[in-house]
Amino acid sequence: MRLAVPILVTVLLGSSAYGQTPQRVIRAVGNATISVPPDQVKLNVGVVVQAATAQEAAAQNAGQVSNVLAQLGKVLGASGETRTVGYSISPVYKYAQGQPAQLVGYSATNTVEITSRDLSLAGKLIDAAAQSGATNIGGLRFGVRNEEPVRAQALAAAARQARAQAEAIANGLGGHAGTVLSAEEGAVSTSVPLVETRTDATTPATPVEPGLVQIQATVTVRTELL
Repeated sequence: MRLAVPILVTVLLGSSAYGQTPQRVIRAVGNATISVPPDQVKLNVGVVVQAATAQEAAAQNAGQVSNVLAQLGKVLGASGETRTVGYSISPVYKYAQGQPAQLVGYSATNTVEITSRDLSLAGKLIDAAAQSGATNIGGLRFGVRNEEPVRAQALAAAARQARAQAEAIANGLGGHAGTVLSAEEGAVSTSVPLVETRTDATTPATPVEPGLVQIQATVTVRTELL
């Protein structure tokens, strides 16, 4: 696990109400990034089929998708699951200049998301999909199944660093940081490594490198300058 924390600190002098002694406030913004290895991989696999009628397109698509899923299931085993994330049947038109659109058939699209807890299967899943009739393969991404503990660590680290920097600024001004007046969570984001995929069935195995998942958090604290 790697941790990086860039910090932005400002000092604000303001008055809480008209006629009162100005309130001296330190505002510190802490940004923390925690990098962790992924423990799951996701992949989108789709089949697009065009036929003369909607019924034919749907039937052909269903058969082709069934074959793809059967081959993926052999690779996936009990280490993951599949779910449909998109399905559509739409008319296909031919356009010619100066002519009305001509209906030439129907297109059926079925997209399935595969999730595996075995990262070593990523390349094998890509190859199995390509060799079994998938027409679209993409969206390969690595992630963490349960991000909440890592997010909590990133938030805690950002808060600690913001508070520590506020104290350092106060010391530099000849005082010290007092009571925390407010603490606000900023953006918490996840950066996952995206991998280019290809469908070259002549290659025995598609190489895939998972990289690290980065959880980023921002916390803003306001403390008294005493």
